[in-house]
Amino acid sequence: MKEIYRDTRLVIDLSILANNVKLIRDMVGDKVAIACVVKANAYGHGAVEIAKTLMDAGADMLTVATLSEGVDLRKEHPEYPILIMGHTPDQYLEYVVKYDLIPTIFTLEQAELLNALAEKAGKPVKVHIKLDTGFHRLGFDARAMEETVGEIVKISKLSNLELEGMFTHLALAGDEENQRQMDLLFEARDQLKAKGISFKYMHAADSIATVDNPEYRLDMVRVGALVYGMRGFHKGFLPVEQALTFKTRISQLHHLKAGEGLSYDYLWKAPKDSVIATLPFGYADGYPRDMRDKGYVSIKGVKCPLVGVLCMDQLMADVSQVEGVKAGDEAVIYGSGPNEMTIEEAAKLVGSNKNEIIARLMERPARVYINGEL
Repeated sequence: MKEIYRDTRLVIDLSILANNVKLIRDMVGDKVAIACVVKANAYGHGAVEIAKTLMDAGADMLTVATLSEGVDLRKEHPEYPILIMGHTPDQYLEYVVKYDLIPTIFTLEQAELLNALAEKAGKPVKVHIKLDTGFHRLGFDARAMEETVGEIVKISKLSNLELEGMFTHLALAGDEENQRQMDLLFEARDQLKAKGISFKYMHAADSIATVDNPEYRLDMVRVGALVYGMRGFHKGFLPVEQALTFKTRISQLHHLKAGEGLSYDYLWKAPKDSVIATLPFGYADGYPRDMRDKGYVSIKGVKCPLVGVLCMDQLMADVSQVEGVKAGDEAVIYGSGPNEMTIEEAAKLVGSNKNEIIARLMERPARVYINGEL
């Protein structure tokens, strides 16, 4: 186990992650594959460390955004199917072959190069075709359906590639637009099927669509936020739980007189005699700097507002209301208990979304993994 040299840490409850996956499995049934999205270090939870938990709980595949993320996972988990959903530049495609990863393909030229590399290596490569139905990030252009279908047909004839999947990404711009995008995906599927081309996995649903639109689950769902207990559904409900707790301990207490300032520029001055705690975490740990005058930590179940300019490595909280407070007391930064700031609340306070709040958590705070134990 890696040594931990700080009081500031992220505690990840693997039993909650496993239960979240099981709830997803119960919802989608056994005929729909589950791809757990572990990009961005599993939204801050530690992709390599939680992969086994997710797969053992019922996931069928892991998905990442970049080749480097895929390689890191493959080195530790040689047996898991890993789909790279982002762009892998041509000069790095040889590593897709080397590490048995599943790339996203969105040009014929890309497919031809990968086919040649696979032939050279003497092993076939599974690929997923990306169809752009309106998001306009990556994908074959569904507006030019005849040309797109023609190029996918050519890819299907490349002897060293296996067309395992085809997918799109919903913009979630409303029910009507969602259906328009899905209709384009279905049109491509039907035209390809008429030419003898089919896919093991057709997929479009992210966490939100997986819950809100059962008809979009198709052969596989791609769930990220849902796995980590981040709810963002408009119609449905699934009782997933936040698996992450961010915590630290008080470094030092300061007794300020009314009118005394603290932190940079003394932008906060004590309105009355106050007890201030220094906490050893800051924006270099991934905590939003614009939590100033908004954020709080929970100490002994009491909300303690952050005061003064938030620093890179330390910040201060007013603990005047905490009875018997002392250096070394635990402070919960993000949690899910009474008077603790949830990820959802943090996102609302800084005008962001839940995914960004957890994805921005840096490597510096150690991850501690538990299985339901205190």
